[in-house]
Amino acid sequence: MIPPVDSLWKAVDVANATGGRVSSDWHATGVSIDSRTIRSGDLFIALRGSNFDGHDYVIDALGRGASASLISYKPKGLKKGAPLLEVKDTFAGLNQLGIAGRTRSKGRIIAVTGSVGKTSVKETIAKLLSRQGSVSFSLGSLNNQYGVPLSLSRLPEGSEFGVFELGMNHAGELTNLSLMVRPLVAVVTTVEIAHLENFESLEDIARAKAEVFGGLQNGGVAILNRDNLGFEILKTTADSVGVDFLTFGSHKDADFKLTSFTLGPESSKVQVRFDGAELNYKLNIPGYHWIQNSLAALAAIHSVGADVFEAARSVASISPPKGRGLRHHVRANNFDFELIDDSYNANPVSIVAALKVLSRVRISSAGRRLAVLGDMLELGFESRALHLKIAGEVTDNKVDLVYAVGLRMRDMFDALPDAKQAYWTETSEELLSVIISHLQHGDVVLVKGSLGARMGLIVDELLALGVEG
Repeated sequence: MIPPVDSLWKAVDVANATGGRVSSDWHATGVSIDSRTIRSGDLFIALRGSNFDGHDYVIDALGRGASASLISYKPKGLKKGAPLLEVKDTFAGLNQLGIAGRTRSKGRIIAVTGSVGKTSVKETIAKLLSRQGSVSFSLGSLNNQYGVPLSLSRLPEGSEFGVFELGMNHAGELTNLSLMVRPLVAVVTTVEIAHLENFESLEDIARAKAEVFGGLQNGGVAILNRDNLGFEILKTTADSVGVDFLTFGSHKDADFKLTSFTLGPESSKVQVRFDGAELNYKLNIPGYHWIQNSLAALAAIHSVGADVFEAARSVASISPPKGRGLRHHVRANNFDFELIDDSYNANPVSIVAALKVLSRVRISSAGRRLAVLGDMLELGFESRALHLKIAGEVTDNKVDLVYAVGLRMRDMFDALPDAKQAYWTETSEELLSVIISHLQHGDVVLVKGSLGARMGLIVDELLALGVEG
């Protein structure tokens, strides 16, 4: 069988990578672990978990156009001659395929981790590098034990660059992921108080983030935030394992040094000095945290040998990923409003950053700044105190009204001045009709919360009220 031009894997190569037994010759143009999002030509990997078994969906995946399925047993009802590759364990098979994808690649690889901003920085790097060469990057937040090998299995052999996001919420997780990715450059965006259910201190979180250095190639470079409280631990760890690093930030000793900036309601102007040269660019996304994101991205781009000046000229084209500050102007039947979708996740630092963006948004005389805030999860014994602190940030950042979701946000809501308390509900579903009935012409609505708070439901309902324009 002659493979299609965009073939990613031949059956024999998958068999060699996984040690599996192939039933027929086939070619895959993609890899998927979710039968609901299968695209024609994908290899479907039937993973098994405590509450699911992907083998139940093999027939469906093949019916949707999958070129073959990686299985550990043949499900009932499967037609004779179906294109398969059988292995002992499909999760091990996924890992082996990811490692094989990485091994055959000659591309320059970047890994991005951090408590805040890793998806935004990963997307920024990928988009800027795409103007200078072919790029493969992890989609969305595919950053865990499933997402990283899946993303590596999708890495085309000829890609010049690869950008992969690595996440963790326990010590030890980043070591394995970094060894799998083997980056030339490892970016640590920032170390903040997150995942405190599993860590005792910020220092412990910094040490866990430093595990990403373990997979760096010889001669690789770490990109570190010089302004961050976790910097000294990251620097000490990098020095101890012989890893070179570049720094970014406003600190006087930063390599990519922020020398001046202007924050506007919808954009920022940025001036950066690096190695005696000056970079001036406009960022069409508001917020100081996005300036920091751009610095990290430029430092990484320079470190893989790409043209950092060309990248800086292209920064103005960057927009935030879905759920991470993406703005929508919605025209409903009787009124217009602005929606800031920051619903994907939340921790104390990212909520403060989002509130600062909201405070700078221009509003009409009739409009109001509304914050719809959901629970911040995985904060452990500090949870109540950290939620309470958000009440002060609301007051400091010109928020007119707060709608709160979740038992943890109840403490924050009760601590607000009466005039700023709009409504509290235990779940996001309960708030849907309330927020819609309260909207007025000219309002600006920020939606923010941890993924488990399901704040995306509110975003979807608000967008469904009208059309964008």
